[in-house]
Amino acid sequence: DPSTGTEKWTQDTDVLDTWFSSWLWPFSTLGWPQKTDDLNYFYPGTTLVTAADIIFFWVARMIMAGLEFMDQIPFEHVYFNGTVRDSFGKKMSKSAGNGIDPLDVIEKFSTDAVRYTVIQLSSQGQDIKLAEKDFEMGRNFSNKIWNSFRFLKMNLDDFNKQSQLDDAANLELVDKWILYRLDLTILNLNKHLDQFRFQDALADIYSFIWNDFCDWYLELIKNRLYQPETPAQRETCQIVAVYCLKKIMICLHPFMPFITEEIWQLLRMNNEQMSIMICDWPATIEPINFNNEADEFELIKELIVGIRNIKAEMNIAGNIKPTVILSSDKDISYLESSRTYFISQGQITDIKFEDNQITELASSSIINGIHIQIPLAGTINIDAEKERLNKELQKKEGVLKSTTAKLANKSFVEKAPPHIVDAEHNKRREIENDIAKLKSTLKQLV
Repeated sequence: DPSTGTEKWTQDTDVLDTWFSSWLWPFSTLGWPQKTDDLNYFYPGTTLVTAADIIFFWVARMIMAGLEFMDQIPFEHVYFNGTVRDSFGKKMSKSAGNGIDPLDVIEKFSTDAVRYTVIQLSSQGQDIKLAEKDFEMGRNFSNKIWNSFRFLKMNLDDFNKQSQLDDAANLELVDKWILYRLDLTILNLNKHLDQFRFQDALADIYSFIWNDFCDWYLELIKNRLYQPETPAQRETCQIVAVYCLKKIMICLHPFMPFITEEIWQLLRMNNEQMSIMICDWPATIEPINFNNEADEFELIKELIVGIRNIKAEMNIAGNIKPTVILSSDKDISYLESSRTYFISQGQITDIKFEDNQITELASSSIINGIHIQIPLAGTINIDAEKERLNKELQKKEGVLKSTTAKLANKSFVEKAPPHIVDAEHNKRREIENDIAKLKSTLKQLV
């Protein structure tokens, strides 16, 4: 008891809760109790970002104080952020020595890469496990963005920066598809942001940039950039590519501000905003344009991926460009206008569109009722490929036998940790799928 000690401590009779002044924070900082302009303008706020462990100490009490003194709650939304932990799930601290110095990883990977990684790993309100190697994915994404910009910049020497999307003449199918994908990405992005789903918002942007824009659109416009049939054909894809890149940079800017600002400065027109940070936020467009064209191109993508998969499964060498036959009992003549897409992205010599016809000694697949066939004669060494596949099949069957025996061992199943047993079950399923594929491929070589 302090009062009985030699120092004769006396408790102050006028004591406030440690958190009391914090209750008043939403309005005391704005001049309350005076009715100031700031108080009138800024109160109530929209969103409070805080940690879940102080809901009672701070959040609830601010609401009580707001109702008591202002007759209005101080904010509409409360977003609870998670805690950054180490790769083993332990809370980072100086005493434990398991922390990551932000300055070190920023120096090594860049600020944008660090921001991207932390947001991408953060589910709503959940703690995240973070290791230094995780920042590699942020760096890889930054590199992908910059390389796509560099490629585009190298093909803009004759580009008029003042060109608008309305100036693009005769949009091709892939142009309409990428514009549809951009509008769909913006629509989903705005929905996610309204729901504070920042991880999902960033994932949508990532998917558009990496998959749609880089892996498909930029690849498919190379012919028009390098060997256009007319100047207008080259100009159209330049306009669309620049438009898409600038729009998606605005969307990405809150997440990765530095690389997006740099690209904006190098692409912006004289009459556009001096900084990307003050550009208008892209509005959601509904209904989205080019819906039918997008569906058509998605089918083409599926068919191209199907062609690639057949070539990989049949071990067709990269320097061999086979002929592909597409056939169906429905009309697919409209696909002929996309012949160049199939040839360039499927790495094939030619593509034929025929009635429902089965070609002997061909590897095949069916996608959406369309039969893909690649004749194998002259494409691969049939006997050598059969020998290779049989060896691979024997190897897989041996592993399956071993895995099945392990799972049949009662002692293993009962004593091994559950995640080890689950891993063995997954391994067996994967091997069974591999064996089924190998047998299917061998049948096509008979």
